Amino acid sequence: MVKHLSVPRLALLSLLAIGSVDCAPASNPGLRGSEDLLGYNPTNVLSQENTDDVGDYELLPGQKEDADIGEYLDFSNVENPQPIRGSKGGTDPGPRTPALDKLFSDRLAPPGTDKGDVGNAQWSLALSKVKQGKQNAGWSRQQNENVLPDAEAMAGVDMRLEPGGYRELHWHVASEWALMLNGSARVQAVQEDGKTFVDDVSKGDVWFFPAGVPHSIQALEGGCEFMLVFDDGSFSEDNTFLASEIIAHNPKSVLAQNLNVNVSAFDNIPDGELFIFPGTPAPKDIEKQNVTSSAGTLQGKESYTYHFSEQEAHEVAGGSVKIVDPLTFPIASKFSAALVTIKPGALREMHWHPHSPEWSFFISGTARATLFKPPNTATTFDYHAGDVGYFPQSESHYVQNVGDDDVILLEVLQADHFADISLGQWLALTPHQIVKDTLNISEEDINKFPTEKPVVVAAVGS
Repeated sequence: MVKHLSVPRLALLSLLAIGSVDCAPASNPGLRGSEDLLGYNPTNVLSQENTDDVGDYELLPGQKEDADIGEYLDFSNVENPQPIRGSKGGTDPGPRTPALDKLFSDRLAPPGTDKGDVGNAQWSLALSKVKQGKQNAGWSRQQNENVLPDAEAMAGVDMRLEPGGYRELHWHVASEWALMLNGSARVQAVQEDGKTFVDDVSKGDVWFFPAGVPHSIQALEGGCEFMLVFDDGSFSEDNTFLASEIIAHNPKSVLAQNLNVNVSAFDNIPDGELFIFPGTPAPKDIEKQNVTSSAGTLQGKESYTYHFSEQEAHEVAGGSVKIVDPLTFPIASKFSAALVTIKPGALREMHWHPHSPEWSFFISGTARATLFKPPNTATTFDYHAGDVGYFPQSESHYVQNVGDDDVILLEVLQADHFADISLGQWLALTPHQIVKDTLNISEEDINKFPTEKPVVVAAVGS
């Protein structure tokens, strides 16, 4: 039996057969314009706005020189900085954020020697979201691959603990290396064989906890701040194994059996993670917290701390440097670090690291660096206190102090010893005729190249 379609249904099928039904809501003439605005129309109005009107501006002396000279441009007192170097660039009428242009002058007006883009090698922790602890006990903020994608080998966390504040009992899949930035703290850990460790650290000291080793940190009187470096660029504070969460997410009957207590022992456990929280001040006598088993304590080369603050720095013409690596701190088997001071106008020499990328933290000062990537790409970056830098393995770079105060720089490598190759020393120790034939530089100038690593080169004229 054939069913007859009603007239409305026949009409709808006919429309579908030849096209589609326009089901879109009618345009609101107050929100959308006319079809006459599509493409060319003799009635179109051509804007005669003068985009040359960028306001009053001045060029610094370095902007008038050949762009390849590439002197640092200090825009801090320039009202209307412009992206101009020599014959390169042009004016910028906006939109723009002048405050950022002043901070990152080498991004606005890069040296003429820059070419292409090496990827990002700079991240300011001021742009990282702060994770706040409980009851004003402290905070942390981190840098990882989410914000600096090229930093695959390492990530960093800046953490502050108020007096008595804890970073709660926890462990990580990644290994943790730390430099105390200020204040003092008590660190504690338990090794897999039951050996225990507790020590007090202060500004300039370092600690290391291998992956999987549970530990805690408590600020002493006055509080503290420290920089944590992890050997995994994808590390996140949000993926840490916390004691509070372990206890909260296992059956209480199992916990009671496992820990040899009654179920009632867990009646008042925390509701969720503690992360950073206030606690009972640590006793002044550290021996009162030295809990041990038959395995005893970690000592000597097994120790998890190194009192780097007491190591004398090696003074050089442009500043100073001191190194801590597994040769002196054996437990930190793949962490090598240098703490470098660069005087105003001085230069952490052009170099590269043959065994590891470099993760850097700028503790103080204002600096710039050019990262070179083969075959012919180079980008210049500007750094300020609280910034992270990342220079991939074997890619050359320098760090120049362009401010009025010392630059204090932490360089961290994933290597069994700290090593770099000096551009100046390489060229100085290569047969001079090869250098002359390759670079067309005179014998007189080649003789001035340093045969010993300067590490930090003094300011011009000093």
